[in-house]
Amino acid sequence: MISSSNLFHKTHYEILGVTEDANLEEVRKAYRSAILCFHPDKQQNASETSNSECLTENKFLEIQRAWETIGNPRSRALYDAELLTLRQDAAISEDVSLDDLTVQDSGDIIELSYPCRCGDYYFIDSFELADTGCSISRDGEMVSLLTSKSLPTSVVLPCGSCSLKVRLLINGDSRLPIDVHL
Repeated sequence: MISSSNLFHKTHYEILGVTEDANLEEVRKAYRSAILCFHPDKQQNASETSNSECLTENKFLEIQRAWETIGNPRSRALYDAELLTLRQDAAISEDVSLDDLTVQDSGDIIELSYPCRCGDYYFIDSFELADTGCSISRDGEMVSLLTSKSLPTSVVLPCGSCSLKVRLLINGDSRLPIDVHL
């Protein structure tokens, strides 16, 4: 995932579910599989809500854009260079673990934060974590974070005010206390 301001963007490789060193045949195979799953004409339940149709169409368009970019060797080389530049620009000031974060529950959204040395905070909420494959659930005064992947993952979080960024390391399933003093 690439962080831009306070938003997270999946790379074209993540959209297609391939590694960045995948060969053209692997990319083509992943594209064909994904496009069949999300093609609007292939959807079984036409009576589903329009919101579901919109999500399917957006996913279909994401897959199509990813294929157009990394399915072409020339555009893929340009895209890879752009990714490298973005990653170099995202200099990490430190690595933090989930245990270092403060948890706030505001009802619909659970927000995790970490103080920056400038006085502001690094934030990530339950919706942004869901985009990374992690889900959060509340159990009394504890919050459980469950990862969909067996491997550790990380997310780069930008500060709300300055240019510093931290890397949040997510290692498997975790339980964190909710801060009731905020």
